[in-house]
Amino acid sequence: MSAAEYVPDTGGIAELRAAAAGCHGCELWEPATQTVFGAGSPGAKIVLVGEQPGDVEDQRGLPFVGPAGRLLQKALDEAGADRSTLYVTNAVKHFRFTWQGKRRLHQTPDVGNVNACRPWLAAEIARVDPQLVVVLGATAGKSLLGSGFRVTKDRGVVFERETPVGTRRFLATIHPSAILRMDADVRDQGYADFVTDLRTAVAAV
Repeated sequence: MSAAEYVPDTGGIAELRAAAAGCHGCELWEPATQTVFGAGSPGAKIVLVGEQPGDVEDQRGLPFVGPAGRLLQKALDEAGADRSTLYVTNAVKHFRFTWQGKRRLHQTPDVGNVNACRPWLAAEIARVDPQLVVVLGATAGKSLLGSGFRVTKDRGVVFERETPVGTRRFLATIHPSAILRMDADVRDQGYADFVTDLRTAVAAV
């Protein structure tokens, strides 16, 4: 399984997005509503990489527009980052879910899904060529930094690493959905720490 055969060798983000709409590089395309490709400035200094689209994103065809996206927007505003100048995407471009009655519940993409979709992510990062890649959570981190990546180990600091997308500067933090799942008594601190990480990213560029 791989999306590699669908990724065009030339063209910019618009051409990648158009090609990704027809990607059948893994099994997730079939139950999903549509491919959810990255969005934002094609010349962004910062690329943010999440896990996969959620239910709202799958329906609207845009990344980070559901509950986690609203939290991310709030945190970016507090961190002094203008989202229109950023590029936001996911490690996996189709929504992986399981049915519970009439509801579609998120399922973490498996290693095969992440590996299959990596050519899209690599192409996006190569085309945008950012100064910094912010990985939001474990799935994004493992896609770009290997199976040994741990958010807790590398969180909140800028580091450089040789990766499948070349030698890049990274900053790791949690996924905003993790904050939404936190118990109420620790959620405020979790959010504050997240904003601090994003401020570090903004200052790095």
